[in-house]
Amino acid sequence: MEAFNQSLFLLINAPAHPGAVVLALAKLFAKYVILLMPLTLLVGWLRGNERTRKLMLEAAISALLALLIAQIIGLVWPHPRPFMIGLGHQLIPHVADSSFPSDHLTLMWSVGFSLLLHAESRAAGALLALLGVPVAWARIYLGVHFPLDMAGAALVAAVSAWLCLRQARWIVEPVFPWMTATYRRLFAPLIRRGWVLF
Repeated sequence: MEAFNQSLFLLINAPAHPGAVVLALAKLFAKYVILLMPLTLLVGWLRGNERTRKLMLEAAISALLALLIAQIIGLVWPHPRPFMIGLGHQLIPHVADSSFPSDHLTLMWSVGFSLLLHAESRAAGALLALLGVPVAWARIYLGVHFPLDMAGAALVAAVSAWLCLRQARWIVEPVFPWMTATYRRLFAPLIRRGWVLF
């Protein structure tokens, strides 16, 4: 499996001197597209009704759970990144920590998969899930992840989203009133002006 992982990585990884346009596109996907994940949650909370806010909270909890699982996996089974074993070309800086599973994709896909599980938020979930594909490509292309790191991220994200869906009444319902009260205190001036919803 490791030989397959490394061979597939070398097929996707950038050459030593990639084209400027492809390199810029890869860096855009690898570093900045993930910002759409918190932006989606924030806009959904600020402009959504109570049901939408609960879905945003469920997706955020799914992301935290998925990241926790990913960190535990990294501690129990530390897997080196390609540049740590001298494989391929590394074109963006990254700390030399465990590569499996990808934290970027774990976060992005856990939110995307969580939103996909509800009809009301399916379009946003589909967008985040689909955007995760070029993000996965970019992080392999730029030399900081292996392909199986992305498969691991998908699995962790799916498990986390499913668990949060199944346990929403025990996780989301107790937290939601506290989150709502905090939001109303912090955003009171914007709520009064009608810029965000009550």
